[in-house]
Amino acid sequence: MKRKCSKLTICKYPLDNPSIGLQCFKSDIRFRRQAIISVDQLPDSRRVILLALKRQGPSTIAQLAHPLQLTGEAVRQQLLQLQREGWIESRVARGDERGRTGRPATRYNLTEAGDHLFPKSYDLLNVAVIDAVAQELGPDAAVRVLKRVCDDRVSIEEKTLQGMPLESRVEALKGLYAPADPYMTSERVDDGFLLVERNCPFFNTAMRRPTLCSVSVNALTRLLGVRVERDETFQSGAGRCVFHIYANEPIDAKEWDFTLEDELPKHGVRT
Repeated sequence: MKRKCSKLTICKYPLDNPSIGLQCFKSDIRFRRQAIISVDQLPDSRRVILLALKRQGPSTIAQLAHPLQLTGEAVRQQLLQLQREGWIESRVARGDERGRTGRPATRYNLTEAGDHLFPKSYDLLNVAVIDAVAQELGPDAAVRVLKRVCDDRVSIEEKTLQGMPLESRVEALKGLYAPADPYMTSERVDDGFLLVERNCPFFNTAMRRPTLCSVSVNALTRLLGVRVERDETFQSGAGRCVFHIYANEPIDAKEWDFTLEDELPKHGVRT
């Protein structure tokens, strides 16, 4: 029997949390042992170069060296390291320096990953959009948007999970948020499995609008074909999310309809 989409309750927390930072950014850079998510975490010698590029835009070595009171060679060495780390890129400036003779100047600029080292307010925008959809189009519209996000996630993941036994699917879904996620682990328990996430990539948004977590719960339920619910949550102060996968409570993934997490039947409760 299909479940009907339910109403969305809008919470009214202020959008003024200053601790906004990059939570999840996918780039072509290989995973580092210690993820750097802020320009302030870089060594001073490289941070000043990035700050100058942010203020000045694409710049040559000479244009960076003079205001920073550094030698050209010192700047060059820092630029090489920043380029290896993927924070900047170099481009030969052709035709933009009239009257210049000799080799064209090389300009350095922030890459997309480098720009994400600077403060962003994606979380504030996410919360504002969620609230605007619900307020302007109605709570049901907000639920439909979350359902669409869930559908898209399921359509991406289900192709690689076909034919896998439950345990293998659980292992594969440790990468639900990020490939080779070092912060997601799985455990075997008497009635199934636990997926434990210690680094929510949507933390700031999810803390303000917990309904967002309904996407993960519904997606895991459909992809695993069994009931899934959260035993522990970041919102409750647990410092992690624990998704309890009940191996002996199958569901029909094709008939499953998106439902907000707080309106899903709890384990052991008959409806």
